[in-house]
Amino acid sequence: MSERHTHASAHGRPKWPVRAMVTCALLTAVSVVLARFLIPTPNEVTRFSLEAVPIFLAGMLFGPLPGALTGFAADFIGCLFSPYGYNPIFCVPPILYGLCAGLFRPWLTRRCSPLRLALAFLPPVILGSVLYQSFALAMIYGGGAKAAYFLTRLAARSVQFAITGVLDVLVVWLLQRSGALRAVGLPPVQSKGNDIQ
Repeated sequence: MSERHTHASAHGRPKWPVRAMVTCALLTAVSVVLARFLIPTPNEVTRFSLEAVPIFLAGMLFGPLPGALTGFAADFIGCLFSPYGYNPIFCVPPILYGLCAGLFRPWLTRRCSPLRLALAFLPPVILGSVLYQSFALAMIYGGGAKAAYFLTRLAARSVQFAITGVLDVLVVWLLQRSGALRAVGLPPVQSKGNDIQ
């Protein structure tokens, strides 16, 4: 029995990490495409896209560390295709999307609903994309009027991410409900009466 167990472990151990790495690499590529190629970036401070969805899925599927690394990789690689270059100060929000999805993973895989997804998206949206990124943009581009620039960015990004946040939740919910994520190990949602909570 010990020999069979060792044999199974030897054959079984690499499968999960390889699948996780390949899936996260694909999700990174999808995030880059969504961020940089489908919708043009009008300037260095504005980007309207669903790039957070693949990063969130990486965390939801594989946990906080793979999710965070996917967020970092997507931001770094995406900046290679951007005329505005790479600045590490801006990589915090995408990392937070993957990290928070991973931290909420046990709760979301037990029962996924729009409300639970919205709660999982809330910390990276508010703390990362709105507050932190507005502050970071003010520090880099605010010049001598950093406070005014911060408040302007805060207002604009609050509206922007209120819209994209709803779309992000909807896309992840539809993918989960359809069973499309079953191929990478996440079971489809079991509908039990009230699907909202």
